[in-house]
Amino acid sequence: MRAKRTLVSGLLAAAALTASVPAATAVPTPATPVAPRADCPQLSESLQWYGHNRAKLQKMIDERGSCSGNGGPRPVAVFDWDNTVIKNDISDATLAWALKHDRILRPKSWKATSPWITDAADRALTKACGTSVPVGKPLPTSKNVACTDEIFELRETAKTMGGENAFAGEWNHRRTVPQYAWVPQLFAGHRPATLRAFAAKARAEALAAPVGSTRTVGTHKVAGYIRYYDQQRDLIRTLKKAGFDVYIVSASSETIAEAWSDGVGLDREHTIGIRSISRHGRLTTGIRGCGDVKDGHGEVLPYMDGKRCWINQEIFKIKGAEAWRQQDPAHRIALGAGDADTDVTFVNDATGAHLAMNRNKTELMCRAYDNADGRWVINPMFIEPLPRKSGGYPCATEGYTNTDGIPGPLRRPDGTVVPDQRDRVHG
Repeated sequence: MRAKRTLVSGLLAAAALTASVPAATAVPTPATPVAPRADCPQLSESLQWYGHNRAKLQKMIDERGSCSGNGGPRPVAVFDWDNTVIKNDISDATLAWALKHDRILRPKSWKATSPWITDAADRALTKACGTSVPVGKPLPTSKNVACTDEIFELRETAKTMGGENAFAGEWNHRRTVPQYAWVPQLFAGHRPATLRAFAAKARAEALAAPVGSTRTVGTHKVAGYIRYYDQQRDLIRTLKKAGFDVYIVSASSETIAEAWSDGVGLDREHTIGIRSISRHGRLTTGIRGCGDVKDGHGEVLPYMDGKRCWINQEIFKIKGAEAWRQQDPAHRIALGAGDADTDVTFVNDATGAHLAMNRNKTELMCRAYDNADGRWVINPMFIEPLPRKSGGYPCATEGYTNTDGIPGPLRRPDGTVVPDQRDRVHG
């Protein structure tokens, strides 16, 4: 169990000190902050960051870390995984490897894999993958291109190869997305250790592939390589040396993420992802809930507001409906890092620095460029950065994803609308 954090406050001591100063006595001007000691953990100067970003992050580490002399609970830093700590996507890599090696087990019915699967998707998958393979046995996806194509198309676009919607119904668009939940659901029937082994093999393959390479999955051409970002490895290492408690919170399967997180020095206890429910030692299509949302089939994931819930519940031990709410500063992360709208809530919750990797995602970049608290740090992707987003971001009209999925104006805490933003930090 992760240790429960306690709120350590200096308000009473500060009040007593203030009360002890006579009214007629001038309060001395605070001394200029002392520069950090030379032995304080420092980010590597040999690794390139955009502009003054290294200095901004170092300032936050010095102010919040062990060299600050602040005492109290350890500060917390949380990173998204895909395209934040690494380049490209571990769910895609693992699914591609599994399809290539016939590791997807035939479900009793495709409708049973997700509560949102449409009749059209069920028909397309049944037709493409057939019914000759016994339930629970591996589908021959390495040879059956049609089956591989249907599975990967649902994962990529939430549509069938024929263009019909693959998922339908109602869900909270700030808490889940069915096609994200569907990846761990496809591995139902395997043991967690087996899925972790699949992910480890996919990792070795992706790390060995040249940067910029692609691979073919069915008829889909996708990224064939993955790389850890050296800058993020160094940032995580420095944060840990400075006394931060560092976590990964990912919208990928937690079991898959566990096969990767040790590459930046983080163990399973510090890796949070989609938590599949096991029964008799094997994965099922069930997924753990968060806060006041019970276990189900993916009604809440570490996705958008769901990432806040998982951080509050698992790291700060805040239970029930309260886990969905933004907490007081003492129960919030110091650093949040992400690359997409799925990360915007928890990254915005950070009190020390919000690190946004620019992948042209509207809500995240609107928050970042608005920079309401002056603590946003924007960086292009370290490998194959995207060019400037033409036309900028429509923050004032379509900057916020509502719970029904319909975009609307993005607002600051005081209710004012964030104006449209130009893309200013890019490759």
